[in-house]
Amino acid sequence: MSWIESFLTYASDFIWGTPLLVLLVGTGIFLTFRLAFIQVRLLPFSLKQVFSRSHDQGAEGDISQFQALTTAMAATVGVGNIVGVAAAVAAGGPGAIFWMWMAGFFGMATKYSEALLAVKYRETKPNGQKAGGPMYYLEHGLKQKWLAVLFALFGAFAAFGIGNGTQAKAIADAVNSTFHLPHWLTGIALVIIGGLVILGGIQSIGKVTSFFVPIMAIFYFFAGLVVVILNYELVPAAFGLIFTDAFTGQAVAGGAIGTVIRFGVARGLFSNEAGLGSAPIAAAAAKTDAPGRQALISMTQVLFDTLIICTITGLTVVMSGLWSDPLIEDGSLTAAAFGQLLGPIGPYIVSIGLIFFATSTILGWSYYGEKCLEYLIPNESAVKLYRIVFVLFIFVGATASLDVIWKLADVLNGLMAIPNLIGLLGLSGVVVYETKKFHGQIKKERAQSNHH
Repeated sequence: MSWIESFLTYASDFIWGTPLLVLLVGTGIFLTFRLAFIQVRLLPFSLKQVFSRSHDQGAEGDISQFQALTTAMAATVGVGNIVGVAAAVAAGGPGAIFWMWMAGFFGMATKYSEALLAVKYRETKPNGQKAGGPMYYLEHGLKQKWLAVLFALFGAFAAFGIGNGTQAKAIADAVNSTFHLPHWLTGIALVIIGGLVILGGIQSIGKVTSFFVPIMAIFYFFAGLVVVILNYELVPAAFGLIFTDAFTGQAVAGGAIGTVIRFGVARGLFSNEAGLGSAPIAAAAAKTDAPGRQALISMTQVLFDTLIICTITGLTVVMSGLWSDPLIEDGSLTAAAFGQLLGPIGPYIVSIGLIFFATSTILGWSYYGEKCLEYLIPNESAVKLYRIVFVLFIFVGATASLDVIWKLADVLNGLMAIPNLIGLLGLSGVVVYETKKFHGQIKKERAQSNHH
């Protein structure tokens, strides 16, 4: 292990250690109370908005509200939902799933606030496209341009790790182990698919994700549901284990309750990216008549990602009992669990799910990265060049073993969250004000529809 690698490992462990997790969850809890549990109060209304198209018409923006949601979903529903959750259960025990739910619940308020600020402070670029996200609310809302520059810098580089290389590697590994195709062939296929979509910009990404994401999420969810129904007798014990272990930590070596919480919370936040500042970049591109409306739609992303898709993975792994087997690697734990509970077809379902999830993440993150770069270098040629480099890097990710790059990406990812969380806490008053304003608008709309 080179000194660079050991330094990056140390930096990653330090950044993703207790202080950042406390800051991430703490921000979610603080915003939940400031917004009077908006994720509970307005959840039915939010879900209705997700499937309603009426407020897209005539509103300013590049893509529909639904496309903005699916682009953000594409970026967040990735390898973490299949491999990451299994790794959390293996390292932290079944109780980690409970803490993942907690992180998801409070993360909904964080995600709401990020998206609201992204739409409120977005700008229209000379080419007519919208641009928004943490860099814009840090500059115009918080009046701290240096924090905005830091966020954009971390985001433009982090996209190559979390949103590109790690995903390409996971796809190539899955294709190799399931269908025995060489890594380089998968790399070429991914470059072609990625290039066709990414080089077309956000409209092209939005069109593809709005078709692709619901199909892949439903496919994996129903496959998981089949596993649960066929093995229904194992469900009560699995839930029992999740709840008891969450507060005792008995399943982990040494019974460390802190380990259970840390792995659960870290995995939940890694998976739904609440507080990271990535998803609001997609929210800012939405055609919407009010920041509050898009914010409610964005909030449902955490529900779909953590409370539904991650739960399917976690429950299957706990039901199989394989999570405590030291011989099974984290990467193949979910496939082994599906195989045990569903038969030979199980691992194929997991591999197909992984391929879809990871491919969609590459598409979503390419947009995040280019928007961060556009903020730093407002030049269309630079953005086009970034897209080309990003697409070509997919091949590198699929074929090379780049431990140093992944470690660096991990560090940059954590660093993205810090300026963003400062912005969220500093602008929480704006979030509350805009939320109240939007409540007034909802009441008027309801009165009008009742009147008609």
